[in-house]
Order: sequence, then structure tokens, then C-alpha cells
Amino acid sequence: MNRSDFQKLTELRVREAKTLLENNCFEGAYYLLGYAVECALKACIAKQTKRYDFPDKDFVNNIYTHDVTKLLQSSGLGQLHRQEIKNDATFELNWAIVKDWNEKKRYSIGVTEKEVKDFHSAVLTRTNGVLAWLRKQW
Repeated sequence: MNRSDFQKLTELRVREAKTLLENNCFEGAYYLLGYAVECALKACIAKQTKRYDFPDKDFVNNIYTHDVTKLLQSSGLGQLHRQEIKNDATFELNWAIVKDWNEKKRYSIGVTEKEVKDFHSAVLTRTNGVLAWLRKQW
């Protein structure tokens, strides 16, 4: 896997989630939108990786996770993220919604239409959505 692969996976998961949402498959849409954010964060991490460097074991262990908060910490974007939250209250709200996603959502039954639409908006809003911000960084 490389940065380009993660970028492509991000866009693929967004398209798949859109199809599921349009067909009222809320659980799957929610799950895949979270994976899109995870892949975008991993693209940002890959951008930080220097050719021929041997990565620290703790760093490697930390990036093999589905936890978007931990991935953000490993991405090197912490300061930029804090600044974005400080400057944009809507982005702060969107991050608050997205940060609680985890891969265990694949087992969720009963994700509501409102829940997935709020999550969709938090992830994909063009001006201050989480993916819009991550795409600027990757």
C-alpha cells in the first residue's frame, strides 16, 4: 500500500457509501464513510514516510489501527488540526461527529437515517468537512 492507494480507496469508499445511502442501507453507508476517513488519514501518514527510512516500531504499531483519533496523532497533523478547530467551529463540530467512528460499526444494527446523514455531512461537506480538510493535507 502507498499514499496513492489510500487516496484511491478513500474515493472508492465514498462512492460506495453514497450508493448505499441512496438505497437506504444506512449501516453500510456509515461504516464505509468511516473507512474513507481512515484511508485519508493513512494517506496523510504515508506522505510523511521518507524513502529508505526504517520506521520506529511504536510508530508502526500505532498506525496499524482503525482508530481515527490515533491515526490523526500519528499523521503529524496535530498542530494543523488544532488550528483548524480553533478557526472553524463547523469543522470542530464535524470532527466531533467523525472522531467516534470505529471499525466495530460493521456490527451495528439500527443506524438511523439521521445519524448517517449527519455523519455523511460531517465527512463530506465541501468547505469544512473532515475529508475536505484531509484532502488538502495528503
